[in-house]
Amino acid sequence: MSGDQTQRSTRCLIAKVGLDGHDRGAHVISRAFRDAGFEVIYSGLHQSPDAIVQAAVQEDVDVLGVSILSGAHGTLVPKIVDGLDDYGALEDTLLVVGGIIPDDDQPELFDLGVDAIFGPGASIDEMVDFVRENRPDR
Repeated sequence: MSGDQTQRSTRCLIAKVGLDGHDRGAHVISRAFRDAGFEVIYSGLHQSPDAIVQAAVQEDVDVLGVSILSGAHGTLVPKIVDGLDDYGALEDTLLVVGGIIPDDDQPELFDLGVDAIFGPGASIDEMVDFVRENRPDR
């Protein structure tokens, strides 16, 4: 095949984990990713880590974007990472976390397997470019 071969659209799951009820950012990202040509699935509010992992695996997503503002990232994100790993999907899924993640907590999340963290003030273009440049090849 030539270098111009058609590749399937980047599939993204944008997920709201835990009891966090603030989903404006997740909606903004979902819309921006759709405008960038990505296929976007939005989980809705109050999803458990297991439900998010199940959706990511069943939908065969390239990117899992986890939005969390509740401060429970140290508990919930590791459960998502473990679940993806249990299904052998961690290496094939770009894992991005968005929300308010204190700088001191970020190294631990990166060590677990989070590929990027985007906090308040991150630009949409930066996020879209990161996904385009780092999306797993399938």
